[in-house]
Amino acid sequence: MLGQPQLLVCLLLLWINFGEAKGRDKYVNGKYKRFYKACNSQMQAEVSFCSPLNKTCPCANPNSLATIAGCLYSVGHTSEKSWSPMVETCTRSNVTLDEDWFETALANYKRNAKSASEIENFNMSVPIDVPFILNKTNTEIYQESYRRFYNNLYDAIDYGAGFLGYWLLVLLLGAIFNWMKFLCPRLTKKMTNPVINFWRANVAIPATFRKKKSQEQHFLKIFSFLIPSRLESLVIFLFYCVVIWLNAINIQAVHGDVVFESKYQAEIRYVADRTGITATMMMPLVFLYAGRNNFLQWLVGWNYSTFVAYHRHTARVMFMLVVIHAVCFTIAFGNYYSTELAQDYLRWGIVACVCGGVIMIQGMLYLRRKWYEVFLIFHILLAVFWTAGAWYHVRDLGYIWLVYPAVAVWCFDRVVRIGRLIAFGFPHADVTLLSDETLKVVIPKPSYWKSVPGGHAFIHFLKPTYFWQSHPFTFTDSVENNESIVLYCKVKGGVTHSLYQSLVKAPGRTCKIRVSCEGPYGEPTPARYADTAVFMAGGNGIPGIYSEVVDVAKRTRDAQNKVKLMWVVREWRSLYWFYEELLNLRETKIETTIYITQPSSHVFIDEFNNRFQGLERLDEDNENLDHEKEYSINEVVQVEENSSDEKQESIKEVAKIEESLYGEKGGSTHRVVDIIKKELSHVTFREGRPLIKDIIPQEIHESSGSVAFVSCGHSAMVDEIRYCCAKNVSNPDKKRVDFYEQVQVWA
Repeated sequence: MLGQPQLLVCLLLLWINFGEAKGRDKYVNGKYKRFYKACNSQMQAEVSFCSPLNKTCPCANPNSLATIAGCLYSVGHTSEKSWSPMVETCTRSNVTLDEDWFETALANYKRNAKSASEIENFNMSVPIDVPFILNKTNTEIYQESYRRFYNNLYDAIDYGAGFLGYWLLVLLLGAIFNWMKFLCPRLTKKMTNPVINFWRANVAIPATFRKKKSQEQHFLKIFSFLIPSRLESLVIFLFYCVVIWLNAINIQAVHGDVVFESKYQAEIRYVADRTGITATMMMPLVFLYAGRNNFLQWLVGWNYSTFVAYHRHTARVMFMLVVIHAVCFTIAFGNYYSTELAQDYLRWGIVACVCGGVIMIQGMLYLRRKWYEVFLIFHILLAVFWTAGAWYHVRDLGYIWLVYPAVAVWCFDRVVRIGRLIAFGFPHADVTLLSDETLKVVIPKPSYWKSVPGGHAFIHFLKPTYFWQSHPFTFTDSVENNESIVLYCKVKGGVTHSLYQSLVKAPGRTCKIRVSCEGPYGEPTPARYADTAVFMAGGNGIPGIYSEVVDVAKRTRDAQNKVKLMWVVREWRSLYWFYEELLNLRETKIETTIYITQPSSHVFIDEFNNRFQGLERLDEDNENLDHEKEYSINEVVQVEENSSDEKQESIKEVAKIEESLYGEKGGSTHRVVDIIKKELSHVTFREGRPLIKDIIPQEIHESSGSVAFVSCGHSAMVDEIRYCCAKNVSNPDKKRVDFYEQVQVWA
């Protein structure tokens, strides 16, 4: 219930409206302050009415009031909004003006006002006893100087709204094209004209450069990064252009500026104000893109990794604007910087800026991958201090209402996440260590919990040392128990490695651990609307692919709609941990093909003896066998942490160990393979690596119509499928070709 997208939208809008109501009035009324400010500044520069020590003179002296009223009258602004700042100023000086003060003062000005030429021996430092007519030429300069200064402040709000408007347009277009595939599938299938195909083949589908999109790029070893898709890169590039444009236009100061010391100082201040305001307005977007409970994901159909990519770039832009804001204000303050530093607002601004800089450094891909848990803790803490710094920095400057939506988005996401955990409960899960460096986690689910095909969930293992950590995994509904979900977690570092160390010593390598799940997240792809849906998985990428391919097979009863599943694994033993699910495919219309890339490697294949009744057990002593198997598991886990070259060598070493142990029982190994093929007779087994460049055009040619390819697995395989799909968008049969990826690369 808490995950309903409609509920998210409504509550978010309520929060934003609340924030606007708290600060909007002050913002609107402040737009008219410039007329009074210009008149008052010019009056103080040209005439005196009292001694400089008399602080209440401007409000208590009738000639001073008449001069202000006459100035406002001369520039055509006599409404209450224009002179109300005078009332506020006098109130702070403990002087209360009469309700009709402006009319009285203006009448006095019209009757008695004199210019400098009309006053004998006029000296601006000597107080006079009549209303004063200000120099009209100077009035134009003063009014224009203050107009540009104040207009920049309020135009910055509009320019910040322009940033949000840009993303609104992008999201709107994304939502239109996303929902067209669901609401108008027949129309979508017909969209294969040359213009659309050119756009999809060259912009919408491919990686930005060559093939690599999911694979990380490397620079000087420690500098690694991910490049978004070409469409994502285009969106980001245009966003940078919009940011530069909206922060550069209408920034010129008037010659002879009277608000600041020079035209240069004025323009420096304009840039400082503009960038500070627009950066603050970007905060809700940055937080929204990073949130798990992001209704935009449901709206536009993008996966979480796409929003994380946009989150990173909007955050970088926001930080760059803050840096420009800080540098320009430091220049603008000049010799007064040390004095301003005593103010709380500036200190908190420095706190926010420093936290933002640290986030930029600790958010590097190398550090995220190397120490993800440490990164996550510090990332959240730094974001909290960034927000607190921004809050106290703008609180007394009249812009606190711009921070409310950002805090609302963050708090709402956290509240919903906690609500999801409480609603799911804290059941005991059966956790088993399988031979393929995989943890099988079977979790009882609440009755309300509805699985999302191809979705993922964040799981908390409630152990004292890491209960606070949550990690995302794709899942499937259990084929043995409809009231449970199954997650398959690859043994790597962090939590999974800690669990591995505990399970390897446990009886049967299994135990019960109290857990909680946050989810489900994600949305199924529109692949079910294609005439042929081809799901391609690699290694541990199978769970999400499996859940969606089964769902598509159930939904598409029409015999003309073909559903195909291709799974690439390294060895025969890789089938062990997903065997029940493969058996479950027998009663479906799914055409399943499994590629065994190293069919001659039989490491741990004897694990299948536990499944197959009547197969003669191997004769090795049980203790020795367990010891050797534990050794082999450690070897294989170590393989996953090595480079690709080292990995191949380690695999060969493990294979030699296995061969020496079971060489005499080779016949038994072949019998295991034969039984696998017999029980999975509905599955086509092929040895070697699949030739993606041949499979894609072949599937397109054999399809009766449109084809959708859905992939999840090793990043290199996903990138290869993406590349080949893009190359075959324009095909001789003029069939619609779509590509969807389930792989979530966000760490």
